[in-house]
Amino acid sequence: MMNASHDSLRDDYQVSCRELDVLVDAARKLDGVLGSRMTGGGFGGCTVSLVEKHAAETFVEKVAGAYEKGTGHRAEFIRTGAAQGATVERLS
Repeated sequence: MMNASHDSLRDDYQVSCRELDVLVDAARKLDGVLGSRMTGGGFGGCTVSLVEKHAAETFVEKVAGAYEKGTGHRAEFIRTGAAQGATVERLS
């Protein structure tokens, strides 16, 4: 779903850019990456990638290298994790 979403934003709405596509393409080539897409308003900015925990270090290393090689710029990464999410609590 994430991959299809990025492809649609890039191809159907044309709101991606070369720099975002370099990040997404590099991410998608790696084992342990479940999906990658641009986020925000488009035309630059950020991507979000869903990466298995065991693959996180390799992801940062490989995507950073591909981005610098492909654009001449350095990428910044923010790591986060999934939380428990919403739960139902009975008050009575």
